[in-house]
Amino acid sequence: MTRKASKKADPGKIAADRAVAFINNLTHTKGRWAGQKFQLRGWQENGIIRPLFGTLRPDGLRQYRTLLAMLPRKNGKSEIMAGIALYLLLGESEMGGEIYSCAADRGQASLVFDVAAAMIRNDPELSSMTKIVDSTKRIVNPKTGSFYRAISSEAYSKHGFNASAILYDELHTAPDRELWTVLTSSMGTRTQPLVCGISTAGWNPNSLCYELYDYGKKVRDGIISDPTFLPVLYEAPQDADWRDEEVWKACNPALGDFLSIEDMRRACAEAMELPIRQNAFRRLRLNQWTEVGERWFDAEVWQACGAAVKLEDFEEEGCTVGVDLGGSTSMCAVAVIFKDHSGGVYVHMKYYTHETDLRKRSDRDHGDYEAWRDLGFLTVTPGQTVDYEYIERDILEIHRRFGITEICFDRWGAVPLTTRLEKHHGLTCVGVGQGFASMAAPCQELERLVVSRQLRHGNNPILQWNATNTQLEIDAAGNKKPNKAKSTGRIDGISALLTALNRLIRTDDTGSFIDNYEDEPIVVDTRWSEET
Repeated sequence: MTRKASKKADPGKIAADRAVAFINNLTHTKGRWAGQKFQLRGWQENGIIRPLFGTLRPDGLRQYRTLLAMLPRKNGKSEIMAGIALYLLLGESEMGGEIYSCAADRGQASLVFDVAAAMIRNDPELSSMTKIVDSTKRIVNPKTGSFYRAISSEAYSKHGFNASAILYDELHTAPDRELWTVLTSSMGTRTQPLVCGISTAGWNPNSLCYELYDYGKKVRDGIISDPTFLPVLYEAPQDADWRDEEVWKACNPALGDFLSIEDMRRACAEAMELPIRQNAFRRLRLNQWTEVGERWFDAEVWQACGAAVKLEDFEEEGCTVGVDLGGSTSMCAVAVIFKDHSGGVYVHMKYYTHETDLRKRSDRDHGDYEAWRDLGFLTVTPGQTVDYEYIERDILEIHRRFGITEICFDRWGAVPLTTRLEKHHGLTCVGVGQGFASMAAPCQELERLVVSRQLRHGNNPILQWNATNTQLEIDAAGNKKPNKAKSTGRIDGISALLTALNRLIRTDDTGSFIDNYEDEPIVVDTRWSEET
């Protein structure tokens, strides 16, 4: 009598089942699901975890050595990364494993660690198996001598490591290839090293992230054969209508689940108001690569804030003044801003230039200087340079009439004027930098004021010209500042307005300029001590 041969278990399925079971036993750490079991969604389980851990070579080792997962924002990237990190640390038996999650800055690098640490603290069994060292962003598995650690992009301090796994968060923000190169080159002695790059789209076609994205598309489409590379790419086609909800659904697998459709609609509505937000929406919400140079305000949207206000209503109410001197041979701007009792902001502008070659400079700058002078919007001073005494005289008149709380200047080039205003007239002058650190918050506040129609500028034609000229520069963290080099014309009035807003929002205790901008956060570099 012959025995029926028993079906041999599939080692790949066993490995995948184990990884899925481990991650599903973890808990959510934030929001309405906090404390509940993770429960991988189908697209997470079958599109990422099962192929990553269950696709094995004939010798039983993992086939994939690189995962590139590109997903729009708020599709659970940090939670997936934390789950993978903990499985590598606790679910596999490699001795002396070194698992690193990394990012461009310490604040971003800490996000995945914080999720992983919270998952462990939620589980008494996992807590008993590990030691969490918050000061160095490290989780240790004493049984295997392995550890998981979060690090940032100061790659000079990372030499000498022997990484077994690397999880690079928001890869599009990587300032260069140094950290990636240092860590991946340290993996040579590992039997099945794993590198995971997880990110939204960016804007730099010369970046490491775009290089891997382009490679991943070719692997996905069969142009390149690389059985060790797993591309998981959720993105809208470049020619898709970014306002179409069906397009959103196709590239956001979590939409309607833990990603709110109402949140997407709100973000889309804001993007339709501001050109600068269109590219941000497409990049962050649809995972489309965009250009970095983006026009900030649409003329119609700006004009919608043109309600007239009587200056007499603000007499003796106090005001903040921003000054952009712009160079004595060009144009200077003074922005006088008032807060009204309804929470809105009114801006009254004064502009100055010199009389030499006025028509030629109008043609060069594409601005109607002569008409603006005749209408009283532009003060033209005698000679070949702007006479700062005119500016000083007007500032003193503003102070006499309204009372100036602070006069805010670009830190460079304003010393003679600020010295006179302080020493001779007792006014408070404050230097304001023009980099990301100083401009990110006022840029956000100006966007909020324009979108909510709480800015009133009285249809000053020069300020509108400045506004529609302005393009922004955006850093890797999404912070913004005006880019004078790429802007299509003069932007002096916008610079003066932002300089004043920098100080106004520092004295505003409502916090609205931060709370209303979840999509474009101001990234704070939270520092911790690192062992090297």
